[in-house]
Amino acid sequence: MVITAVRQTKKGRFALFSEDGFLFSLDSETFFAEHIEEGSAFSDAELALLRAKSETRKACDKALQYLSLRAYAAGELYQKLCLKFDERSAAAAVAKVENLGMLDDAAFARQRAEYLAKRNKSPMEIRRHLAARGVGREEIELALAPWRETDGEGVPPAQQAILRLLEKSYGAKLAAGKRDNVCAALARRGFSHGDIRAALALYEQNDQEDTL
Repeated sequence: MVITAVRQTKKGRFALFSEDGFLFSLDSETFFAEHIEEGSAFSDAELALLRAKSETRKACDKALQYLSLRAYAAGELYQKLCLKFDERSAAAAVAKVENLGMLDDAAFARQRAEYLAKRNKSPMEIRRHLAARGVGREEIELALAPWRETDGEGVPPAQQAILRLLEKSYGAKLAAGKRDNVCAALARRGFSHGDIRAALALYEQNDQEDTL
């Protein structure tokens, strides 16, 4: 197929035309690297390869744009790119930015888990959140490792989160004798029954000490 016309678009890309009309547009890097001009001839396979190269570069540019705004897990970035590009281009773009050291699922999972923990999310909620963003099981469990530790007073982080929720949102209900309702609400948030019982015991103990 012969390129009969080349026109630069408003977005800086190069639109290619044949005698049958518009073919597709290329990014400037691909266009100049392949020395394309009017009269250049390509087979269908060569045109498909050119288009694939350009789409991959376009996907890489979009990936860099996304990463300039916030951190992403590799799986989440791939999912987002697939909304605009084919799976091959999206995967190639993710691989490219990963090779540049711009993706770190372990660091992403750790930072996101810390952020959610400060907002009193349960380990189950954090697991679901990270899994939905394409983070692997191993990275998720490493990010949640602090939840299996205790602070200086021996209170696990999950119970600390429950205590903060009790003080912030459920104190009035407990005072009104709605203990079962509070337990059910905390369970729906994904906290274990063991952590709920232990945190309630601590909360009630502290409440009794404050009244003495």
